[in-house]
Formats: sequence, structure tokens, C-alpha cells
Amino acid sequence: MSKHHTRPLMLIALAAAPLAHAQEIAPQPASPQACTSVTSDAARLACYDKALGYTPQQTAEADAAAQLAKQKEAKPDDTRAISRVGDFFRADGQDQPKEEAVANAGRGSLLDRRWELAKDSKLGTFQLRGYKPVYLLPAFWTSDTNRTPQSPNPANSVNTPQQLDSTELKFQLSFKTKVVEDLFGDNGDIWMGYTQSSRWQAYNADASRPFRETNYEPEAMLVFRNNYSVFGWKGRMSGISLNHMSNGRADPLSRSWNRVILNFGLDRENWALTLRPWFRIKEDRADDNNPDIEDYMGRGDATLVYNKDGHEFALIARHSLRGGDRSHGSVQLDYGFPITNLLRGHVQVFDGYGESMIDYNHKATYIGVGVSLLEWF
Repeated sequence: MSKHHTRPLMLIALAAAPLAHAQEIAPQPASPQACTSVTSDAARLACYDKALGYTPQQTAEADAAAQLAKQKEAKPDDTRAISRVGDFFRADGQDQPKEEAVANAGRGSLLDRRWELAKDSKLGTFQLRGYKPVYLLPAFWTSDTNRTPQSPNPANSVNTPQQLDSTELKFQLSFKTKVVEDLFGDNGDIWMGYTQSSRWQAYNADASRPFRETNYEPEAMLVFRNNYSVFGWKGRMSGISLNHMSNGRADPLSRSWNRVILNFGLDRENWALTLRPWFRIKEDRADDNNPDIEDYMGRGDATLVYNKDGHEFALIARHSLRGGDRSHGSVQLDYGFPITNLLRGHVQVFDGYGESMIDYNHKATYIGVGVSLLEWF
């Protein structure tokens, strides 16, 4: 391959390099003192967690301490409802030991490690943190190439078939940073996130190896620490975000939408569950690239993750939440497994509608194999 065609791969490597320092996969330290040499706050915290042996058992102990502190509240019956609401969005109080125990519920849990939810887990603002998985899939195959993308808007329909291969290269970069910490007492953080995924026809020499589709997804998120239990799961977080997603193309290939997304996160031991219903911000129909996108890319998703000993399985399901001919959705399964301490193998399988914005109403199966620097946890 010529230098011209290897340049995008070099840019991918350079862009991903800082994210390697933002992840929670840290070397196994000989002692807590060895962690003092780690320069990144996020990596140093992960180093201490490993050195001090933070495990699901320690998280359970933090939960038990928080529960005991709550039980010591001797409140009259007419104030118990107020107390329960306070458990959901808890701020500083007068009884400092009790409040600290409650504020540190879930310390070291999966969601706490990624979102700095517990009081003692907070690292301050403007630290580069992992968000969604960061991976490179040199082999990304589809069962049905979308050569003529369509939309109900005639200005966004392609009539001349594109010259595309069924196998391409896919990569994703994703990170976030906290810009405001403890907006309401000792709770409520504002995060800014950015995710970019590209599908590159790297092996399509006849078409000059074009980037077929790149999706850009910036968002702003307000995240609260929670402390409740439901069916054995611990409610760790809730939030609301403003999300923009587009492919940055001109008509007829332009696709975009803006959403308000609610976020509810729960975990237990090695499991994490995130539920995200969303509402699309409507556009003028004449200017809407994809007026029926909610019926294909859904009105919400659920992400279930299992993480243990460096192996991670993640299942993402989306659905339109409508019946009849408006009932569409997708399922994506990702598996990450250790290769070295900082590098994992990554396998991805997707089936359904909307693997990318340009394919929002196109159904196909996709299989990808490659490596990752970051998984969900």
C-alpha cells in the first residue's frame, strides 16, 4: 500500500494514543507506593484500586456502610418520603460521617469507575476519560452492501449505485471529560463527550479507497449519583444529555438528528445495565434528511455488559417502540479479550437497522474482527 493510503492509519494511531492513558487498564503494581509514579490521575486511581484490591466485595461493603448510615436516620413517618427522595439525589448534610458513607456507596463498582460517582472517586475536571469502546476492526464485513441509500426525503435518496466492497475497515474513537463537578452540593457532574466511528473502504482500490461513512457524535451530559436497589441491582446513576449525531455529508448522502437522552445506570458485581430512552428534537420536514429515523434507529436502547478478568461481553439492543410496519430495531454484540495488558482483541456482530447513519433504514448483518484499546469498563 502506498504512503498516501497508509496516512489514515497513522492518524488513527496518533488520535488513539492519548486514550490509552485515559483508560482504567493499569499495570499490576507491586505496592501502593508504586502508583505514585503514574502521571495520569485516572490511571493512578486505577493503579491504587488494583494495589488495594478493590473488588465486588469491597463495593458491597461500601454499599452496606451506606445502608447502615441510612438506617440510623431516626426520622418521623411524615418525613420518610422526603428522605427517600433525598437518597436519589443526595447532597451534603449535617452528620458528616453518615453523609460520607452514603456519598461513597458503590465505591469501585463498574459504573463508579467509569463515571466517578462516589465522593472519593472524583478526580476533578478536565481529565481525559474513556467513554465508549475504542477499537480498530481491519476486517468488517456486511451481508448486504447499501449501494443506493434511500430516505423519504427525495433530496436524500441516491439513484446511481455506488461502487462498494462488502469488506471494509471500521474504527471508533470515544472520550469524555468532566467540565463541572458537584453542581448541586456533592452531586451532579457535567460531562462533555465525543464519539466518532468511520467505515473505510480500505481494500477498494478500484474506487480509490474512499471513507464510505463517518459518524460524528458530540454530546453534553448532566450525571447524578444515585443510591437505590431494585431486584438485586444497585441504581448508581441517572442523567440527561443533549446529543447531536451526523455524518457531515452533503445531500443526497447527508444524515443527522438531535436528541434529548435520559440515562439510567445500574450494576451488580461484574454486570452493568444502562437504559436510555430518548426524544428526537424535531426538524422542519422539508429540511429533514431522515424523517423516519426513529422508526429504524429507535427511541431508546439498553446496554448490558459483563466484565471479568479482562474479558468483556456487551449487548446493545435498540427498538422503535412501535408496532406493525414501524417495528424495527437492532442487536449488537461485542466481545473484548486480553492480548496484552493494554491491548485487547475485539469481535463485533451487528444485526438489524442503522449500523451507521447512512444505513439508518437499511437492514443487514455485520461482522468485525480487530483490536481495542478501551472497552466499556
